[in-house]
Amino acid sequence: MNVIIECIYRTPKGVEITFRSDEMQATQALLVAEDLEKIGRAKNVIFIDRFDSSWTIKELKGYLKGIETEPHNVTVYFDGGFERASSSSGLGCVIYYEQSGKSYRLRRNAFATELVSNNEAEYAAFYLSLQELEILGVHHLPVRFIGDSQVVINHLSEEWPVIEKDLSSWADRIEAKMKDLGIQPEYELVPRKANAEADRLATQALNGIEITGTSEMEKY
Repeated sequence: MNVIIECIYRTPKGVEITFRSDEMQATQALLVAEDLEKIGRAKNVIFIDRFDSSWTIKELKGYLKGIETEPHNVTVYFDGGFERASSSSGLGCVIYYEQSGKSYRLRRNAFATELVSNNEAEYAAFYLSLQELEILGVHHLPVRFIGDSQVVINHLSEEWPVIEKDLSSWADRIEAKMKDLGIQPEYELVPRKANAEADRLATQALNGIEITGTSEMEKY
């Protein structure tokens, strides 16, 4: 989770100003805030997340302690591909997360034959990632979803209306699943080359290569 530090900063000459930091990881923000308190120049320290929720130092410490042994700092890459000649689809997702002080990468793909367009395959890949998050036990956390599908990202972020009936049905399923898991989504649209890993998984699924696995990573 990323947050902004906000506090009243007092200079050595007694001048008080409102200080607002850049966005940073909550663990780093906590260290900075504790250091500011030690030197006695900050008061009314709060942390503000991307959903405008505010936290005191005590509350943020408690929150971070509570999620330490659960998957957190979750980022999802998703991609779907549709092969018109065979009416088949490949779905891929990559999930990065932290748990118990370690970083992990989960990769998963799937082959599908019941979809009818590339946009539907992209939606199905997004839903596949939600199913994996549910299996992981991710709940009541902010999650970043990154993809190269303008349709999916702009639909789910409500930048574009969902007109097509089939896609509307997928959007409803996704929103219901996220509500059930308590996931607070953050969406990011990226160029296809920035989504290469999920794209590769989708292509491998189309070629009959099944990938399922989790590996430990260096801290990212």
